[in-house]
Amino acid sequence: MADELVSIRDLVKYFPIRRGLLSRIAGSVKAVDKVSFVIGRGEALGLVGESGCGKTTVGKSVLRLIEPTSGEVLFEGQDITKLTGSEFRKMRKHMQMVFQDPYMSLNPRMTVRQIVGEPLLVNKLVTKKDLEDRVTRILELVGLSPDHLNRYPHEFSGGQRQRIGVARALALNPEFLVLDEPTSALDVSVQAQVLNLLKELQKKLSLTFLFISHDLSVVRYMSSRIAVMYVGKIVEIGQTTRIVNEPRHPYTQALFSAILDPDPEVKTQRIVLTGDVPSPANPPQGCRFHPRCWLANDRCRREEPTMSEAGTDHLSACHLVHR
Repeated sequence: MADELVSIRDLVKYFPIRRGLLSRIAGSVKAVDKVSFVIGRGEALGLVGESGCGKTTVGKSVLRLIEPTSGEVLFEGQDITKLTGSEFRKMRKHMQMVFQDPYMSLNPRMTVRQIVGEPLLVNKLVTKKDLEDRVTRILELVGLSPDHLNRYPHEFSGGQRQRIGVARALALNPEFLVLDEPTSALDVSVQAQVLNLLKELQKKLSLTFLFISHDLSVVRYMSSRIAVMYVGKIVEIGQTTRIVNEPRHPYTQALFSAILDPDPEVKTQRIVLTGDVPSPANPPQGCRFHPRCWLANDRCRREEPTMSEAGTDHLSACHLVHR
């Protein structure tokens, strides 16, 4: 991809399972298992999948809010997993996150002025004298007014709190934002306002997004490309129109068959999956989707598929697609 901003290579994050009085490691939860993708400058990549598939862990690992077990996270060609101390603090300014729950992600004891202004002061980007003007400009950017400066989070609605969270993320003028289900905790009417705001900010500030969500309609609206995750692995990735209209992996087909068409005359065939999602602590051998796949054969049960071309700028990890 031309002009890559973020490149993830074989990203792994395992969480140890400890048991017994001595808390010995008895296994590991393979939350993210050799995930790779790239995000171009100014692009929005949607990351979708069922709850517990590892989406949020990918987002936090990319920003090193949790340390990856292994793999590379390249930002403008530099591997941030190898940065320490002051080098990593400088890089942090370019990569920020908007969290899922605006009720939990804001400090209830801090005013909006303090919440948005803190990263500016910590990074010494503004003096206390100029802080109010800078914070005011950032608030206006997300649709809030100077009257909100001295209010506390509990005095705002859910949508306004998420706007404060976006303002905090934008304070350091980052190039890359990880958006972790930024509208899932909001009312439907407010979701549209926040999504439109994010699209406007992306265009105005030339931002690059990793947009994490389980809401397929939202991801389709926000993203130029979509990556589909299942039990810690990406099973398909490609242009949004191709993923939605021509899904190649059986899991992707089942996932997007759940989207209702706005035209009541159009009848869609829903693919209902049977069985439960496998545990990431003990994933099945071969293709991780094979216990629930209606097309699985012996090779699927025995051999793990690799990502292969399924079309122009379209990759899928399925043996059956590439027969």
